[in-house]
Amino acid sequence: MTDPTPSAPTPPPLPDQTAAAAAANAAASAPSTTDPDDTGVPPVVGEVADVGKGFFGALFDLSFRTFITRRLASVFYLVGLIAIGIGFVVYFVGGILSGISMLWFNPGAGISALIATIIVVPVLTFLAVILLRFIIEGVVALIAIAENTERTAQHTKR
Repeated sequence: MTDPTPSAPTPPPLPDQTAAAAAANAAASAPSTTDPDDTGVPPVVGEVADVGKGFFGALFDLSFRTFITRRLASVFYLVGLIAIGIGFVVYFVGGILSGISMLWFNPGAGISALIATIIVVPVLTFLAVILLRFIIEGVVALIAIAENTERTAQHTKR
């Protein structure tokens, strides 16, 4: 007959050295790199003239090799938001004043204009902000695709 009590599993063998000692040995035996900061950032590729090209240098680049749209996307977005905000204030205040002035001659039309202004102008403003964001993100995505395609083409040249 077999023994009904199961035997305890045997523990795994202990390592030859502690974890701290293994880490110290690995760090000591690691090859030194030529990169002093070891950031892992790939080197800049492209022509030497393009490296460090400033904003105005890229702005007046007649060959259109350097894209400035990605640098200016946040500026365009901010200017667009300011324009949409000004439009909101103008149409909202104008609609409210127009609705109030209509109250004297036709109260139904005045109340309708006030309610429509209070509902429609913020909704259209919100949609305009979303549309602005979509357009800018689309343009930036197209520029990123163009840059990545150019980088891929440079790496696959024979």
